[in-house]
Amino acid sequence: MKISKQAKVEARRLFRECSVNGRFDENRARQVVTLLADQQPRGFLPILTQFQKLLKMDDERRTAIIESASSMTPDYQAKVQGDLTKIYGNDLKFVYKQNSVLLGGLRIKVGGDVYDGSVQGRLEALQESI
Repeated sequence: MKISKQAKVEARRLFRECSVNGRFDENRARQVVTLLADQQPRGFLPILTQFQKLLKMDDERRTAIIESASSMTPDYQAKVQGDLTKIYGNDLKFVYKQNSVLLGGLRIKVGGDVYDGSVQGRLEALQESI
């Protein structure tokens, strides 16, 4: 479904209104969605669709997915969390995954940023350079 420019603008405005002191407030978002669903203004479905996309992007921006070849010790997890918190702020959520394909090292994804320090990533980079 193609979303009009006006629907995108309106969704961004609503998303900004859901922020309190620079942080997203889930209760305000629920109120916005409920209000839109109840009132059903003209073109509310594209607005809700775009609003949902903005929510998903914001959630991805605040989630760190940390992949490792083997399980990480609690001390190492705390160090990684501390380093990422310094870069991205305190409201970051951490998701740990075990991926044996990596062979060793870590792959960290926060929003659109990917830090690949895995053996697999280095081997792929070496293969591409040859």
